[in-house]
Amino acid sequence: MNISSFLPSVANVHGDKPAVSLGTKRLHTYRAFSDRVTGLAGALRGELRLSVGDRVGLAMTNTPQYLEILVACWHAGLCVVPMNSKLHPKEFSYILDHAGVKICFVTENLTEGVSESLGTVDGFKQVICVNDDEYETLIKHAPINKVDVSATDPAWIFYTSGTTGRPKGATLTHQTLLAMTLRYYADIDQPSPEDNYFHTAPMSHADGLYALPHLIKASHHIVPESGGFDVAEIFGLLETYKNATFMAAPTMLTRMTNHPKASEARSENIKTIYYGGAPMYLEDTKRAIATFGPCFVQIFGQGESPNTGTSLSKELHADYDNPKYEKRLSSVGLPRTGVEVRIVDEEDNEVPTGEIGEIVLKSDVVMAGYWNDPEATSRTIRNGWLHTGDVGFLDEDGFLTLKDRSKDMIISGGTNIYPREIEEVLLMDSRLEEVSVIGRPEADWGEEVVAFVVLREGASITTEELENLCLNNIARFKRPKEYFFVDQLPKSNYGKILKTELRKHFHLKNS
Repeated sequence: MNISSFLPSVANVHGDKPAVSLGTKRLHTYRAFSDRVTGLAGALRGELRLSVGDRVGLAMTNTPQYLEILVACWHAGLCVVPMNSKLHPKEFSYILDHAGVKICFVTENLTEGVSESLGTVDGFKQVICVNDDEYETLIKHAPINKVDVSATDPAWIFYTSGTTGRPKGATLTHQTLLAMTLRYYADIDQPSPEDNYFHTAPMSHADGLYALPHLIKASHHIVPESGGFDVAEIFGLLETYKNATFMAAPTMLTRMTNHPKASEARSENIKTIYYGGAPMYLEDTKRAIATFGPCFVQIFGQGESPNTGTSLSKELHADYDNPKYEKRLSSVGLPRTGVEVRIVDEEDNEVPTGEIGEIVLKSDVVMAGYWNDPEATSRTIRNGWLHTGDVGFLDEDGFLTLKDRSKDMIISGGTNIYPREIEEVLLMDSRLEEVSVIGRPEADWGEEVVAFVVLREGASITTEELENLCLNNIARFKRPKEYFFVDQLPKSNYGKILKTELRKHFHLKNS
């Protein structure tokens, strides 16, 4: 099977439907999109001389060409290696080398950084800028038919952030992508040709993967002109497009809710906002629902099990009268269709309901393994179970609640402290925009709790007020020993708060 098999039927049935737009500017119908894909696939196998299974790098910001390159590579029997556009040239070089990438498509701003690897990475032979005339020449190549590949052939390799050493390439097969797509239809949403999918999150991550179920159903794909998540721009697009679906990290949703024009946004034109990538705090979720309505779906997963672990449906977001509503809204929902979820201790023994442990998953959406890294694969997938590194618990109804990443847990005096619990308490005060709690080295206790705080514009608060808020809601040993007021928190390309960067502050300070 080949995951691009949908293309001919979509082009035949929905050929005149819009496929891709840049902001409000229409670019291609599905018939034209299909022609561009099959032409580029022909160039990849012909002029560029790539063979079935070869890896193709994508070092690109969000751009309309991203979609056609993804599908063209699959159509040609190739495997894509999407890379975070904010990587350093040396990080690009490592991935290009480790994955054995032959050619790499880039946006103009990344041409120089990626080109540094030409001549230094064995087998890496060409950088193609999608903004150049050369790219459009490739598109006009004679088309080819879909190349037959095995269901277990690699289709997508995404390199993890490397918080515990070098990044590792989570390998997803054609079969994995199909299973992910079917779970999307079962648990998240039913796209249609009338839907408009906004590419507001990085297409190198979950946003690009979730383009697939929308392409198969002939939805209209809109790439914002900014190439990313700009709240005012999203509100502007909602003036033009109905039935809008897009993805947002929790920090992005908070920015939407707090925007001065949030109350004026055409929220009736939003069909679905799915969010994930980090815990969403209860008060932030409630404010978002109050502002935009119950159009939300929360997803929990990771690159190794793409977007597919648990989900909290729109119906559960709107189940206001349920006595367990707030408890469930604080969770990441129920296991997805065909996904098993367990909580285990350090010896991989399942723990009783309500007890905290590591979250492990089993399903056909789990990666095949880490590319060229059997040791890391065997550490992460044991007895068929994917060990996520996330800590949480299952309640009596099967809802999963995240406590933290195991690496983010603070151990003070031998006691486990979960930063999210403290962050939830601090965010009860509406003057706080964002909070991140970490542990810093402490001679007697091992670690102690500190908090980084971003205030809303024009707001002020004292350390004493924050101290009292904690003392009134959590045990004394959990309260932060120091507060740092900052203008902003470091974030990843996807909007996830980078606690590793906050920790570096103390490593440098104490070195």
